[in-house]
Amino acid sequence: MDDPDFCELVEQAEEAIDLNIQPTLISQGSSGSYFIRNKEKKIIAVFKPKDEEPYGAQNPKFAKWVQRHCCPCCFGRSCLLLNQGYLSEAGAYVIDQKLGLNVVPKTHVVRLSSPIFHYTKLNRKKAGAKVAIAHKFPSWEKRFRRVGLPFKKGSFQLFVEGYTDSNKWLRKYSSEKLPEPVFTQFLYQFQCMAILDYIIRNTDRGDANWLIRYDLEKPLDEPPSETPEIFPRLKLAAIDNGLAFPFKHPDSWRLFPYHWQRQPFAELPFTEEIVNLVLPKTSDPEYVNGIVDNLKELFKTDHNFSKKFFKRQMRVLKGQIANLNTALRERKSPAELAKMPWLIVKGPKDTPVPVKVNNKTRRVSLDDSKSDINIQEIRGRNKKDMDVPPDLQDSSSSSDVILHGGSIVA
Repeated sequence: MDDPDFCELVEQAEEAIDLNIQPTLISQGSSGSYFIRNKEKKIIAVFKPKDEEPYGAQNPKFAKWVQRHCCPCCFGRSCLLLNQGYLSEAGAYVIDQKLGLNVVPKTHVVRLSSPIFHYTKLNRKKAGAKVAIAHKFPSWEKRFRRVGLPFKKGSFQLFVEGYTDSNKWLRKYSSEKLPEPVFTQFLYQFQCMAILDYIIRNTDRGDANWLIRYDLEKPLDEPPSETPEIFPRLKLAAIDNGLAFPFKHPDSWRLFPYHWQRQPFAELPFTEEIVNLVLPKTSDPEYVNGIVDNLKELFKTDHNFSKKFFKRQMRVLKGQIANLNTALRERKSPAELAKMPWLIVKGPKDTPVPVKVNNKTRRVSLDDSKSDINIQEIRGRNKKDMDVPPDLQDSSSSSDVILHGGSIVA
């Protein structure tokens, strides 16, 4: 890995574990996630092992074990590949860096071992036996591939300090008008996050999964910066990107909307700064193919990598990029982008085509009470009666449902 600073952090984590400063299991969430500390006991990262994800064999959350075994139909997301969340976390950082968005904390895939992680009884007994043999017969230690518990592969994301959940911050400042320079900083970073979420089709961007830090003045413990910074200063961090990169768009009964699209600032059009940053890259087919190649190199490191499903994931991703390019050219807002017809790309020329879903006739919005069309009014109507563009109408079957405007319209 060509990142000395990141490698140094991983070494600090390993050194702390050797000194018995063990990771701490995070109680929130459905997977096994751990705060990682250095030898000064300072939290430096969040580690999420592959085999402790919601469907992982070593998932430590009992409630999720019960849900997974007793009610599997209501568990998980059918549009996502199982136990690939750690790759999704790292993949989001790849796209964040390739597009220059800079809202995702540095994230890479690493291997760590700690007795705090969840292992099978067999693994623990084998590790204990190897340690005992190596202690009694030091010359035998070389015969073992590893003495101790096996490494776990997972995502390692740098911990961000001084941040708070966006919903808490938004509630606090909902009645106060932010200074114009601060709101400009916020809007820029929010639109960067919206672009990231849309491209990777994040299915889990709740208000608790993006963080905000607001500094009225420079913190005393902050190292000097090479470039001058403006204060007050606002920073945004898009964390928890493990439920993204679907191989198909979500099913009609679970749309997984972007919760930020309800916010009033999501109605503001993309700024010229955002358009000039992103559009030249996403409208260049070679640049987009380069991003796909980077993602493929990352995803190939998983032993369950499937070319077939990766291709399907990229069809969705490129369809999202096609919509994004249109929204940026037409200076739409993030909320309008989220409501655009779903697309996938097909064929060697990556031709965007609309997505169709066979399901019951209905329309679903983020908040049905705010929907401009009532669900009961839609039932029984023919597709011809709805406001669907002619190029998206399909007369071959009256049971087809077209995804239009982020909702389902029959």
